[in-house]
Amino acid sequence: MTAHPDARPARWTALAALLTTSVLLTACGSGDDSGSSGGTAQSGGTLTFAVGSDAGCVDPQQVASNDTIYSVRQIVDSLTDQDPKTGRIVPWLAKSWDISSDATAFTFHLRSGVTFSDGSGLTAQVVKDNFDAVPKLGALGNLAEGYLSGVKSTTVVDPLTVRVTFQQPNAQFLQATSTHSLGIESSASVRRTPQQKCSDGVVGSGPFVLKQYVQNQSITLARRAGYAWGSSLWHKSGEAYLDKVVFKVVPEAGVRAGSLQSGQVDAISSVGRANEASLKGGQVALQRRANPGVVFGLGLNNARPVLKDARVRRAVQLAVDRQQIADTVFPTGTRPATSVLAHTTPDYTDLSADLTYDTAKAKSLLDAAGWRTGGDGIRTKDGERLSLTVDWIPNSATNQPALELIQQQLKAVGIAVVLKQLQVTQLAPTLQSGDYDAAWANVTRADPDILRSSFSTKLANFYRLPAGSLDTALAQQAATTDTAKREQLVGQAQRLIVRNAYYAPVVELQTQIGVSEKVHDLDFDASSRIQLHDTWIG
Repeated sequence: MTAHPDARPARWTALAALLTTSVLLTACGSGDDSGSSGGTAQSGGTLTFAVGSDAGCVDPQQVASNDTIYSVRQIVDSLTDQDPKTGRIVPWLAKSWDISSDATAFTFHLRSGVTFSDGSGLTAQVVKDNFDAVPKLGALGNLAEGYLSGVKSTTVVDPLTVRVTFQQPNAQFLQATSTHSLGIESSASVRRTPQQKCSDGVVGSGPFVLKQYVQNQSITLARRAGYAWGSSLWHKSGEAYLDKVVFKVVPEAGVRAGSLQSGQVDAISSVGRANEASLKGGQVALQRRANPGVVFGLGLNNARPVLKDARVRRAVQLAVDRQQIADTVFPTGTRPATSVLAHTTPDYTDLSADLTYDTAKAKSLLDAAGWRTGGDGIRTKDGERLSLTVDWIPNSATNQPALELIQQQLKAVGIAVVLKQLQVTQLAPTLQSGDYDAAWANVTRADPDILRSSFSTKLANFYRLPAGSLDTALAQQAATTDTAKREQLVGQAQRLIVRNAYYAPVVELQTQIGVSEKVHDLDFDASSRIQLHDTWIG
């Protein structure tokens, strides 16, 4: 295993990934959602999976980048699981649970006989150790921290019963317990520093164990002997089929596609439009699924002098031709954004009328804001050019071409865009410092509370929003147990974000992977990531 040469970048990995990739929902994706093609399942073999990037961390509680989640999800189990077809929460490590009428207390009854790969057993105390530690991660584990925000206490009721109590109703928490971010680690693992867990990995109870991590090169997993407590959604009981899984980091999309075609690898992440045709012609299945959560877009720094003016922010929204970007850059079936949330997200509101492509209106707003077109076509005001720098990281092949199109589209209304490529570990500290104009971002989750994680001024407040009515709506939707009221509040939050142009939505994320026809039952989970327990080669 290779440690980080610099501890500071590792500290910020989770936040960087959160802001640049992406968690989910129900089966609203297009195309195939299963890699199974029949036959008799057989144990053994090695699955080699080529991914485009490495988040620089192998702790599930800190990682939010899809390419790394694919591997670390296999190491830890969660209290619950989420059915990708219905969105229903089902048993996993917890065989049952009770929720108080006001949704402030969640009591989980754990399965007996579960062990971690270090031999220790799952108990209520272990769950308490995890949930007590997660909030201390802060920005390092921003997703996990958000799920536990407002926690009052985690109490051991008896050796296999644990109660999590919140200061106020917390409607999103049950779904949160199904995520990789709240995957349960052994108590010894919890006691390691965040940096140690990032570089050396964690001890989980999952169907695979981490054997080796070489940063920016590979993550190798081995089947966990004696595993016998899988999710109630899985088809196979007991141990996984595969002996070993190797995730190889291959940044170039064309090289990943060629490796799959030639049989050097068995599956690849992030299949782009340019490689679809060639892969369809071979012994390869393309599997795709729409991701719920915050769509890909420009996260605007609302504290920047230029961007404090809502007219400028709105002009940015209006100048983006979402349909052209979806059709030109992204995989077949990708939808242009019609809200800050993807259409597969619970309580999504269609705001397409507010997200039109209208260059004339964009120009009119910039005129009204005092920005006049200069000789080179770029607007100026008081001697200052209207220029925005967009920070981005190359963790997806679609990022750069999408941004280059946005660059052209904004130039057409007089806004200069400078594209600034960062490494994964560089972006988060930049955003945390507030020293940026805009960032190319998205984040996936099967619960609309992801808006609170991303936009509440009470939490990370990445985009430097002013405190106001949005905070109230986000807090109230997290607190209500009334589904109709929650839908209304989530809709209000979406309208406030879009109509104030705090964020410029562009396209929905659609996960598309390529899988060799010899690989069976490599399926998407509810978060549009993968679950490998049932996967076999034959």
